[in-house]
Amino acid sequence: MGPQLPSLTAKQLVKLLKRHGFETAGFDGSHQFLRHPDGRITTVPMHAGVTIKKGLMHEIMRQCGLTRDDLFRK
Repeated sequence: MGPQLPSLTAKQLVKLLKRHGFETAGFDGSHQFLRHPDGRITTVPMHAGVTIKKGLMHEIMRQCGLTRDDLFRK
């Protein structure tokens, strides 16, 4: 089993995803939609000051096709 994911806020996660080419595709209430030019999409709940829980973080990474190492690489 690899190292644990660090706790991230939604703002921090969006910043990391944008480094990997994801762009804001819109908002719906407190949710931000991100799209990659190759068609991958994900939704990040934007609740100020709240950290993203581990299960949701893994699901977002799965949707984006990124591993833990990929996410923090760039």
